[in-house]
Amino acid sequence: MLWLSLFWAWLAWNLYHPWRGKPEQMGVISFIFGVLAGELPLHLIAFEFLITIAIIASHGLTGLTDASAVLIAGASWLALAQFYSLADQTRHEMTSGIKQALGENFSDSIPENRKRLIPQDIDISKLVKPFAYKVPGVTRIRNVVYHTEADTALKLDIFHQESLPPNAPVLLQIHGGAWIIGNKDQQALPLMGQLASRGWVCVSVQYRLSPKATFPDHIIDCKRALVWVKEHIAQYGGDPDFIVATGGSAGGHLSGLLALSANNPAFQPGFEDKDTAVQGAVPFYGIFDFTNSLGQRKHKGLDDLLTRQVLKSSLYDDPDLWELASPIFHAAASAPPTLLIHGNGDTLAPVEESRALYNTLKEIDGVRVGLAELSYAQHAFELWYSRRTLHVIYGVECFLTALHQEYLERTTSTAGKPEA
Repeated sequence: MLWLSLFWAWLAWNLYHPWRGKPEQMGVISFIFGVLAGELPLHLIAFEFLITIAIIASHGLTGLTDASAVLIAGASWLALAQFYSLADQTRHEMTSGIKQALGENFSDSIPENRKRLIPQDIDISKLVKPFAYKVPGVTRIRNVVYHTEADTALKLDIFHQESLPPNAPVLLQIHGGAWIIGNKDQQALPLMGQLASRGWVCVSVQYRLSPKATFPDHIIDCKRALVWVKEHIAQYGGDPDFIVATGGSAGGHLSGLLALSANNPAFQPGFEDKDTAVQGAVPFYGIFDFTNSLGQRKHKGLDDLLTRQVLKSSLYDDPDLWELASPIFHAAASAPPTLLIHGNGDTLAPVEESRALYNTLKEIDGVRVGLAELSYAQHAFELWYSRRTLHVIYGVECFLTALHQEYLERTTSTAGKPEA
């Protein structure tokens, strides 16, 4: 019992003190246990409590050691409960990031009938069943082929409301997985379910993975998917003129790169004449500077991965390629409104990456950018429903609703002007 309670204590301690040093492998362990415990703290308390009761019932407490173990376990439960309550800070952190991007009075631009649709209170039923992703009234169309490359069919999934009106805003979701694993079925399901239930069309895309694929294959595929969406999404009720890109981790990198490199011919071989601009971006915990020019990353693990499997050349041998792959070097006045979301407890992609891109973009006149830096949040924190996840997706919905309202007012105003 003592060793078990000490492990539980470490789980709680790890939430407040995630590993950021060497060896780098400890950061991965810190991430795995951190995201599980941090986003399912009440489930973990209940599980540990039941184990404790079972142990006590089987042989009872015997001496100081067992008593100490129970006290340690109890302390860890208090720490987990406190961590659960700290997730409510996320709501204020999201609001702060949105205000940075859209201004203090951003919510005034949202009509009351749309504002009322955005939840303000946590849906407890989603916390009870954190992996129940299916949302009533939302249809998912799977495995639509958007391009075939070297006999490989690249596919996407489309989420939309069953009774969808035409010209719905569109979200383009790009999955993560360090550019080498992952698929369109695994990530951002809470966010896409939320938005689709509110009348959005959400598209989750597949792209070629390394080591078989070599950059820029990944972003080329994402651009092809965007072009397909622009040409076909009206068939599913979507508005091809209002598309926002999002994604987490490698998907955060790719969604940021897609948003900042609109119409860059280096990423559009054979379809250079196609428009690849988007109307907004919400990258989650991405890597935005492969070159590590500001010393954001304190170890070489990512550099080795990029060199061996993704870029397949070193920074020393091909610095131009590493800069081309880095969203921060594409920052320009043409950047769409962007909300960066990153946890400061992230042990895989340091929050300094998002800080660097935010600081770069905000120095450019006319660019609207915000950073929602989430206290204690780990990498991939929003894979399932949690208190933090719900605050984040409600905030993202608010940001996107404000952007879409601006777009509607702009297009209505333009449509009302007489031709010259």
